[in-house]
Amino acid sequence: MLNSLRHRRTLVSAVVGASCLAMAACGSGGGSGSGGGDDVGVTLITKNSSNPFFVTMQEGAKKAGEADGVKITTAAGKEDGDEQTQIAAIEDAIARGDQGILITPNGPGVNPAIEKARDQGLYVIALDTPPDPADTVDVTFATDNFKAGELIGEWTKSQLEGEKATIAMLDLFNDKIISVDYDRDQGFLTGMGIDTKDEKKNGDEDPTGSYDGGDYEIVCNEPTTGAEDGGRTAMENCLTKNPDINVVYTINEPAAVGAYGALQQAGSEDGVLIVSIDGGCDGVKSVKDGVIGATSQQYPVQMAELGVKAIKKIADGGKAPEPTEGLDFYDTGVQLVTDNPAEGLDSIDTTKGTELCWG
Repeated sequence: MLNSLRHRRTLVSAVVGASCLAMAACGSGGGSGSGGGDDVGVTLITKNSSNPFFVTMQEGAKKAGEADGVKITTAAGKEDGDEQTQIAAIEDAIARGDQGILITPNGPGVNPAIEKARDQGLYVIALDTPPDPADTVDVTFATDNFKAGELIGEWTKSQLEGEKATIAMLDLFNDKIISVDYDRDQGFLTGMGIDTKDEKKNGDEDPTGSYDGGDYEIVCNEPTTGAEDGGRTAMENCLTKNPDINVVYTINEPAAVGAYGALQQAGSEDGVLIVSIDGGCDGVKSVKDGVIGATSQQYPVQMAELGVKAIKKIADGGKAPEPTEGLDFYDTGVQLVTDNPAEGLDSIDTTKGTELCWG
């Protein structure tokens, strides 16, 4: 079983892994395990353990593990962007003799550790965030993040009806390049009809020009680390540059809620379109309450379940999953959630969004 994935594991690793399984006493890299004496071991490493998206992903993986006879160990970065803790968790998975790793990578710094794991025979699947380059892992199960951004960009454009768009871009980082960050950012601008330049770089588009329907001005590109307090600080910084912002793109819903708080504090929330991505239950409620105008809903439980099942299947001698045709990852789907639908743009309302939400 230990050598069934790639037949590339070294003898030392196999012995260490067998000892871990036999003793049931190996550490979990600060995470938690389930499944007792199951033969197939999988470690799920998320960006952090506080964001409801990743908490839900952990719960989904554990549930799938119980159903499929897979021992799940969970680990996480201390915060978004923490690569070192993820690297340590990868090393733990190798030492434990796991058959596979599921990871939402915190940045390119984890790539060498992923490559080491694959060289040792582990099958590595990225969830949510495709690494750069994509073939750093065996396969990725993820939302089409560009499409997710594009949907909220198209919705925003429809709501403006030709009004000038004075835009705040609240991204994830400004000190590292992450695919989920630039894909959502670039997708939103493309949906608006704003020309982009380097597809893997945020903030290099022309600061003023025309979108599909009117003129635009991009006031700022600020990092949020995907957190509510980061969204608040980023929005405050943007408002000091231009208090007349009427469109706020946010990397995720916690950042959107923080941005709304800053707008409220400034007395500037009226007439501002805030759009986001995730589709968690709190985020859908924010759409229903009018805090967020529209969000693109993704499905972390499906990502985790597919990942666990894929590694179990491979460990049992089955075929590895293939990317979605035309993409370099397996697309787990995305839907626009709003109570103000736009003509010609498919969407679901918050009632349906609540049925499908997570967290």
